[in-house]
Amino acid sequence: METFEAQSQEKGYVPFLFLKKYVIILLTIKDVNLMVKIFKTSDFNIDNTGNEIVTSMLQKLIDEAAMVNGKVIVEAGIYQTAALFLKSNIEFYIEKDAQILGTIKEDEYNDIFTRVAGIEMMWYPGIINCIDASNVTISGEGTINGNGPYWWDKYWGSDTKGGMRKTYDENGLRFACDYDCKRVRNILISNSKYITLKNFTSFESGFWNVHVLYSNDIHIDGIKIESRGLDSPSTDGIDIDSCYNVLIENCITNCNDDSICIKSGRDFDGIRVNRPCHDITIQNCTILSGFGVTIGSEISGGVYNIKIRNLKYKNTDCGFRIKSSKPRKGYIKDILFEDIEMINVKYLFHIYLNWNPAYSICKLPADYKGQVPSYWETLLKETCDVNTKVENIMIKNVNAYNMDNYDDISRAFNIEGFKDSLIDNIIFENVNIISKEYGIISYVKNIKFNNFKISVSSNRDERNDNYDNR
Repeated sequence: METFEAQSQEKGYVPFLFLKKYVIILLTIKDVNLMVKIFKTSDFNIDNTGNEIVTSMLQKLIDEAAMVNGKVIVEAGIYQTAALFLKSNIEFYIEKDAQILGTIKEDEYNDIFTRVAGIEMMWYPGIINCIDASNVTISGEGTINGNGPYWWDKYWGSDTKGGMRKTYDENGLRFACDYDCKRVRNILISNSKYITLKNFTSFESGFWNVHVLYSNDIHIDGIKIESRGLDSPSTDGIDIDSCYNVLIENCITNCNDDSICIKSGRDFDGIRVNRPCHDITIQNCTILSGFGVTIGSEISGGVYNIKIRNLKYKNTDCGFRIKSSKPRKGYIKDILFEDIEMINVKYLFHIYLNWNPAYSICKLPADYKGQVPSYWETLLKETCDVNTKVENIMIKNVNAYNMDNYDDISRAFNIEGFKDSLIDNIIFENVNIISKEYGIISYVKNIKFNNFKISVSSNRDERNDNYDNR
């Protein structure tokens, strides 16, 4: 065990308790897989054409496997299903040519109490759920397909100019649309521990692809996020929400919102819950289309001790991103961002603490006469205390440049704190940037540049000052 811990620390891994636990098991119980009972979909004659909804049969398969700590194997085919709930001490394995297809029949989903975009409320579960469980693995080279276009049309309309969003915008209710327009996540891990997600593909989720909430000792290894599309709202890749001891590695993200995101609750409700997100490591990942590796905007419970290392970005909107707003409060501190290559990234460092006021600042129109749901009341509650405090950020060993044929936004900095809460102590070390614009740095103190090189080829374009105010 000493050798394992020493090697882990040398490679930069967080020495997770659950990893140690697994190693102990492997060292003391050899050939344990020979003892695991296998439960295959074909053994239960579950339809694999995708033409029938097979939720109850898949759930029965899961429940029977859980009674003996077994392994579920979803064999090749398409399985149309609503929400499935995994139990402790099982592995849920999706074969390479197998697809879990989330049904678009909304009456098949029963609301659960969960957190959505920082607020606790009743909402749809995920397609695959792991709630109040431990020692669960979701693995295999198959696909979880969220049937995204159905849910995206519900939000934007088929022409991306209508849907619920158009109605809410016209009535001054932009802040509420994301909560009222219920959509299904592909995977929800909640109140759970010792969970492994490995190798599968999350495809076109209706909302966030992988949401890990109120959980600890989580290992996400080698999964692929494929939810790219200009009309795919809130298709975050991986969201880590009020968790600790999380390792994300060897993943590939390709989506239309935050690629990998760290959160801890929104405004009054996040302060009430008061569960920070901490001790998170993100490493050895490829970040393609998407809004980058992000902290926020829901950070009211606080975020600290985050390590982001050895990432390669290509054609990504943002590299390293922090977003907050005036109602959020909270804090972000002790962040390491190192050993990074960014190619064709629009905004290399986007730290903007007054992000998207139309969404972030909740206020009812003066002439509003409709109902006010309880979760609207939560959103409308005012917060006090100082604005979000951001401090102690180390950025080092970064190489950022554009390919010769790249002709899009290229800005090194959009860094802006609050006048009454300056961003404090940012260090750039061993950084080489080639970009079109330098950008903006304001309301920052104690910013240091050590062995920092930058080449800028054009003037600041004010049209690029605002980003992601959808």
